[in-house]
Amino acid sequence: MNNINKYPFSELYEMSSGISTTKAQAGHGYPFVSFGTVFNNYFLPEQLPDLMDTSEKEQDIYSIKEGDILITRTSETIDELAMSCVATKDYPKATYSGFTKRLRPKTTGIAYHKYLAFYLRGYLFRKAVTNNAFMTLRASFNEDIFSFLNLYLPGYQEQVKIGDMLYNMEQKITINQKICSELEAMAKAIYDYWFVQFDFPDENGKPYRTSGGKMIWNEQLKRKIPRGWKAIEYSELVDIENSSINPSSFGETVMEHYSIPAFDEDCMPAFDTADTIQSGKYRVLKETFLVSKLNPQFRRIWNPYCLTDNAICSTEFMVYKPKDITLRPICYAIANSDGFYNHMVSKAISSTGSRKRIQPDVSIKYSLAFPLDRFVVDRFCSHYGPIMEKIKKTKLENYELKKLRNWLLPMLMNGQARVE
Repeated sequence: MNNINKYPFSELYEMSSGISTTKAQAGHGYPFVSFGTVFNNYFLPEQLPDLMDTSEKEQDIYSIKEGDILITRTSETIDELAMSCVATKDYPKATYSGFTKRLRPKTTGIAYHKYLAFYLRGYLFRKAVTNNAFMTLRASFNEDIFSFLNLYLPGYQEQVKIGDMLYNMEQKITINQKICSELEAMAKAIYDYWFVQFDFPDENGKPYRTSGGKMIWNEQLKRKIPRGWKAIEYSELVDIENSSINPSSFGETVMEHYSIPAFDEDCMPAFDTADTIQSGKYRVLKETFLVSKLNPQFRRIWNPYCLTDNAICSTEFMVYKPKDITLRPICYAIANSDGFYNHMVSKAISSTGSRKRIQPDVSIKYSLAFPLDRFVVDRFCSHYGPIMEKIKKTKLENYELKKLRNWLLPMLMNGQARVE
């Protein structure tokens, strides 16, 4: 990359504060960009997820147009200060949070907004922000810091090539995330339709209960269930595996590590060398799946990838293993259901501070209606299983895309790689 030019950030962009709002304004009205939307995205979503009741005057003052950069102005830590998000189109009637700042271009043809979306989240710019930020009770980004920051940019056409390539990659990641969300909703709907509403297909392919299928009162469940079904405990379908492993004995072997932080970050395991893992873990096998016993009000259920032979998980997870591997889809669906979630939350007990845990043996003492006819279960698994695998495959594709993006990004920013 040739001809890197230095520009004072404040000469290219004008900074404006966001709107101050009240709780009464939230949840209705017009599109609104929250702190969280800015913090979590390189680019503003096509459809903004939040609403705020604002006036025409406010919409004019706090408008969002193509090329605008929104940046978080406050944070509990300096490292999370000034996270940026770029608008790739105009957002009519939208406004942005007072916990963010808007940077609007003063000029054209110098800084390409899609390039800046990645540049501003890159290591060098982030380092410049933290070096100039100051802490009181919270870190704060203001006009003084803005005035000290410089942009080091290649030629505009070079920015366009790099920015468009990375943007297309980011769009693919976003599309995959949407596909996963839709598939997860579909899987949940199928389970609810078959095992909660009891509208599984009857022998004529019609919904059983809605079409007048015979329902019998079940005293244990305190509800009517289909004829030919019975009440069972989840423990009749799964065992809890607690085969422990001491990673430190594996030296520098790379372990596929399923932890609570890894789940919360992007639902992908970390790949750590065994000698860096301090505590004992459970072994994870392909036929198993993981359910968190810690704070079950935060639903954490994991269909593991098992990309290596060294998959392990935190002991904060329970490792469920279907007694019959062919029933893995229905076992997973039950653990991911609202009924099971409510059971987990109601049976969790406090340990320390704000932490609650459920005992593994208690977790599987969940009662549900289950068909005696294996044909119904097999048909369900034939629908649900492929959805599980599609979700896993799509999430894995996103993992590889993010890894490629993160590998390319610093080289593209410092000129070690070029887009032809």
